[in-house]
Amino acid sequence: MDSSSVTALAEQIGGLLQSTRDQQLPDAAIREIQMDCDWTATTRDRYFLLLEQLKKHPWFQGKTLSATIRLYQCKYKAKTGIPPVDRGLLMCYNMGNLKNPQTKNSILDPKDLEQYTSNLDEYPLDLDIAFPLFNWKVLFRKNQYAGLIQNLPTENLDNILLTNREANTYRLLKDTVLLGYDLHKDDLIRQEDSNFDHIMQSVRILKPKIRNKRLTVSLYHLDSLTLHNYSTHEIQTIFSGLH
Repeated sequence: MDSSSVTALAEQIGGLLQSTRDQQLPDAAIREIQMDCDWTATTRDRYFLLLEQLKKHPWFQGKTLSATIRLYQCKYKAKTGIPPVDRGLLMCYNMGNLKNPQTKNSILDPKDLEQYTSNLDEYPLDLDIAFPLFNWKVLFRKNQYAGLIQNLPTENLDNILLTNREANTYRLLKDTVLLGYDLHKDDLIRQEDSNFDHIMQSVRILKPKIRNKRLTVSLYHLDSLTLHNYSTHEIQTIFSGLH
């Protein structure tokens, strides 16, 4: 996109949000709009221009404009830049190399989080925090990443006649089909979770580094299947841990 196309896109986004609000949420008081983009050093100028144009749109006046911020964007802020928004949502998950067979848990690793946020207190935007609740299985075939497996209960793999387990990785002993997934002998399946202990370790790492007084904590994602893995007390503890 050139700059004129970016400006036109901002007009379209603003118009779409306004019409959606008028048609579906006529009585709602919209206080904040959040943009989600995994920008890089090469795409940041166009994305930042889009954000600047959105802030000028009449419908955005009087509203907070925020943006999601990945951990690498936070750590390497000199390279990726600071988005021209009012505040950011730091996404504290998906920090490891998902496609590397040697990775232990790409969703959440407190040690990796600590490295990514070593200079968090120097980040110039007020930051909200998002933690993961989800889990998935990562499939490797012939030592190459072959995709994600979701909604396959671990108990389907805990069979000594079907798999050989080492830590959180299963090796298939024979060809099989499980809940529609076609699995081959010697496939590797790595179980990745965002467990409560790791989340609370992350809370303790982040709490002394957050400068802003007002803070929103988000959990991804909130559905009945995911929430079934956490007690009400655990959810409350995560929310209260950073306040």
